[in-house]
Amino acid sequence: MANTVEYNGYIGSIEYSSEDKCFFGKLEMIDDLVTFEADNAKELESNFQNAVDEYIKTCEELQREPQKTYKGVFNVRVEPALHRQIYIEAKKAGMSLNAFVQQVLKNKIMSHSA
Repeated sequence: MANTVEYNGYIGSIEYSSEDKCFFGKLEMIDDLVTFEADNAKELESNFQNAVDEYIKTCEELQREPQKTYKGVFNVRVEPALHRQIYIEAKKAGMSLNAFVQQVLKNKIMSHSA
C-alpha cells in the first residue's frame, strides 16, 4: 500500500495516529502548509481532494499562482569524478549537461515502463 494519494497533479502524504485513531496527511512538495484528516480511508481520499480544491480556490481568491508539485528542477550531488565523466559524455553527444542527464533519466524510466 502506498503512503500517498494523488489528485489534480498534487501528492498527499498519508499517516496514521494510533493515539487519535485517525488518518492524516499534507500536500507534499509545496511550501504552503495544506493538511487533511479523516477517520477512514474512503473519507481520507475525499478530504484530500477537497483540500487540493480548496487550496487552488484560496490561491485564486488571493490572486496568486498555486504552487505545483514538480517544478522541473532538482539538484543532484555526485562525486567529482562522476561529474567529470558525465560532462565528457554530454560533450561527446553534442549536448548540454542538463540535456544529457535528462535524456539518460528519461531512457531509464522509459525502459522500466516498457
